[in-house]
Amino acid sequence: MASKNKGSGMISTGIAAQNRKGRFNYSILETVEAGLVLKGPEVKSLRMGRATINEAYAGERNGELWLINSYIPEYQGGVLSRFEPRAPRKLLLHKKQVDKLLGETARNGVTLVPLDIHFNSRGLAKLTLGVGEGRKKEDKRHAIADRDWARDKARLLRNKGRED
Repeated sequence: MASKNKGSGMISTGIAAQNRKGRFNYSILETVEAGLVLKGPEVKSLRMGRATINEAYAGERNGELWLINSYIPEYQGGVLSRFEPRAPRKLLLHKKQVDKLLGETARNGVTLVPLDIHFNSRGLAKLTLGVGEGRKKEDKRHAIADRDWARDKARLLRNKGRED
């Protein structure tokens, strides 16, 4: 039952949306997994893998954490209930975790970066939230150089055993 249904293209476990630029633009110091408050059609749309969180961020409202500016398009499966695609969505964390994260953002000047939305083994939608410091342009250049060298090194090692 929990496995992926091959015919429908719906995601039952695994990543539904990913912020690939998040790890590039920020040095992630730690990650936290948070629950999301979603409506039924939003979950169905997420299971189709159509959401984007590239421009999203986590912020505080009334002592709670919210996911702001994430885009979950309306589900086109004949559902009558409509929702706002860019509506803020509440994040579910323990009070101590919320206090710790808000304290770090206020004191250390770090940012809460959404890294991915995924479905856990129980089929619940979770958000991986990273506590990150912004990278400078020099750091980004260094990350690109490291990534390119790792790719070239893997290519060289892969082709070393072959004789053309």
